[in-house]
Amino acid sequence: QVQLVESGGGLVQPGGSLRLSCAASRSIFGDAAMAWYRQAPGKQRESVASITNTGSRSYADSVKGRFTISRDNAKNTVYLQMNSLNPEDTAAYFCKAFSNGIPYWGQGTQVTVSS
Repeated sequence: QVQLVESGGGLVQPGGSLRLSCAASRSIFGDAAMAWYRQAPGKQRESVASITNTGSRSYADSVKGRFTISRDNAKNTVYLQMNSLNPEDTAAYFCKAFSNGIPYWGQGTQVTVSS
């Protein structure tokens, strides 16, 4: 069973930065597409950023230019660097791996942007 463990969430002031990490329990990164999603209270979960096994990236319009997704296959880890955070970015952030047609989800990490 693959496990994904997110870390790096917390409370940050508007304009600040955070880096989220997602570590997998075993190596699936060789062929897995990875993504970050977020879900704010009362809202549907939405895709934030994704990265293929070959490194192609895509972003939601709301985070373009502010967030960067990256992956380190040697460490089985995907990252989300978040800059210029604003209160609208407040949400639970979830890591997703998609490998061999199977999706895997992490448990989420909370990001709160507030002064």
